[in-house]
Amino acid sequence: MTPRTFLVHGLLAGLIAGFAAFLVSYVVAEPQIDAAIALEEAGAAEHTHDTATAGQPHSHDEEAAVSRGTQSTGGLALGTVLVGIVLGGATALAAAFAAGRLGGLSARASTATVAAVGFVAAALVPFLKYPATPPAVGSGDTISERTALYFGFWALSLAAAVGAVLLARRLLPRLGAYPAVLAAAGAYLVVVVVAGAVLPTVNEVGDFPADTLWYFRLSSLMTLAATWAVLGVVLTGLVGRDADRAAERLRRQELAAAL
Repeated sequence: MTPRTFLVHGLLAGLIAGFAAFLVSYVVAEPQIDAAIALEEAGAAEHTHDTATAGQPHSHDEEAAVSRGTQSTGGLALGTVLVGIVLGGATALAAAFAAGRLGGLSARASTATVAAVGFVAAALVPFLKYPATPPAVGSGDTISERTALYFGFWALSLAAAVGAVLLARRLLPRLGAYPAVLAAAGAYLVVVVVAGAVLPTVNEVGDFPADTLWYFRLSSLMTLAATWAVLGVVLTGLVGRDADRAAERLRRQELAAAL
C-alpha cells in the first residue's frame, strides 16, 4: 500500500470519527457546558445585583455574535469533523511510515498500534495532566498560559511516544517483542511522569461545583475516546481490507504461475 492510499483511508476514517465525536459530544458534553454556562450567568447576575445595590453603574455584556444553539450544533459539528479529518490524515501517514518497520507486524497490526499510541500520547496523557475546563472556570487572564502549557505537554508526550517506538524497534532484535515493548513503555512513562511533575498544575476551579466539573471532564474524555476508537477501528479495517485483497491477488498470481 502506498502512503497516498493510507492517507485517503485516514481522511475517510477521520471524517467518520469526527461525526461520531459530534454525536457523543452533543449527547454527553453539551449538557455539561450548558450547566457551566448557567452557573456563570447566575454568578454574573448576582454580581450585577450587588453592584446595582451599591449604586455603581453596570454595563451589560454584548450579545454573542453566534447563538448558543448554533454553537452546539453547526459549530460543534464543523469543529469535530475538521479535527477528525486532521487526526485521520496524521494517523494514516504515521501508519504508512510504520508499516513494515515494526518488526513482523502486518499493515493492519501496525495501523492499530499507531492509533493506540496516538490516543495515549496525544489525547489521554495530556488530558490527565491538563484536563478540560468548562467555560465558567478559570481566569481569562491566564488563558494564554494554560493553552501554552497544554500544547507544550502535548508536544512533549507525542515526541516521547515517537522516541519510545524507535527505541522498541531498536531493542526488538536483541530482546524480543515483549521485553522491547515493556522497555519502551517504561521509558515513555518516565519522561511524561517527570515532565508532569516539573510542569505547573493549572487548577483555577475556585468555587465551581465539583460534581459539575467532574461530569464535564468525564464527558470530554468520553468524546476523546470515541474519536480515537472510531478512527482506529475504521482505519485499521480499511487498511486490513486492502492488505487482504493484495494478499489474495498475490496468491492468485502465484497459483496461475504454478499452473
